[in-house]
Amino acid sequence: MQAELGRRAALALAGSTLAAAAIRRAGAQTLSRTARIIVGFPAGGSSDVVARLYAEKLRGLYAPSVIVDGRVGAAGRIAVEFVRDAEKDGTTFLQTPASMLTLQPHVFPREVRYDALTDLIPVSTVCSYPFALAVPMGHPARSFDQFVAWLKAQSGEIPFASPAAGSAPHFIGVMLAKALNVRMTHVPYRGAAPAVQDLIGGRLPCFVGVLGDVSPQHGQGARMLAVSSVQRNPRYPDVPTFAELGHPDLGKDEWFGALLPAGAPAAVVRGLHAAIVQIARMPETIAALDRLEYLPTVSASPQEFADRIRRERDDWGPVVRESGFQPEN
Repeated sequence: MQAELGRRAALALAGSTLAAAAIRRAGAQTLSRTARIIVGFPAGGSSDVVARLYAEKLRGLYAPSVIVDGRVGAAGRIAVEFVRDAEKDGTTFLQTPASMLTLQPHVFPREVRYDALTDLIPVSTVCSYPFALAVPMGHPARSFDQFVAWLKAQSGEIPFASPAAGSAPHFIGVMLAKALNVRMTHVPYRGAAPAVQDLIGGRLPCFVGVLGDVSPQHGQGARMLAVSSVQRNPRYPDVPTFAELGHPDLGKDEWFGALLPAGAPAAVVRGLHAAIVQIARMPETIAALDRLEYLPTVSASPQEFADRIRRERDDWGPVVRESGFQPEN
């Protein structure tokens, strides 16, 4: 057994050495010192789990050693600011959810002190995941159309829950109410777990959140009525997309992305991008992300990623403004 493990380790090292050499031949630069992936959320959470997955694969491919460094606080903003001010040699880069760069500048305009396109260099997305609309199993609606009919038949405002005030699911719920011309009141929770518990307990009529947070209950304690992905999820072929249902504007997903401090050498940017693309194609990466119900989505180029951030940031602005959202002091 030890001999087999040793053989596998040797093959993995040889493979990463060859891959790193290929990256350098392509005019990209790899590092000779330890690199750090900065995350802004606690250990054990999805951001940390994905960062550790990529850190393991980046060793020997981008840098001889890659560690995950949690800089938790201010709803993830401390991590972004830390990377903004870090050394520009490629040894420190950020992995962050999309909302930190595209949504929070509108939700917390006074608190956000960074610009993803001027203070940082977008390198690539590393994975993505959709949102879902769900109701408890005891709800009379068994489909999205029945849910719409039920909403329109109610006399008062209908509560809908999300994992947090000012989150993407919060505003997707706001957009849904506007698209259907119904009155819905947002009920913010501190995380998805308590919201899902109240949903399956019948204390909430509906929930908007990350698909992976509610999908384990699909067909048991809850029923997903729609997902925000481009295509139906193969695991849940009975759940249509918002686009199929006539609401393409609700087709928003979340992603984790990698960014370097502004001023990092172009060759380093190319090196990190090339390494992420190679890792995302690895069968073990695809399998690990699939267990989280994530997709290994990568950007074709750093410029494409920057364009995506700009586009999504512009799209969220009017949604937040029209909602009248005001952050709590």
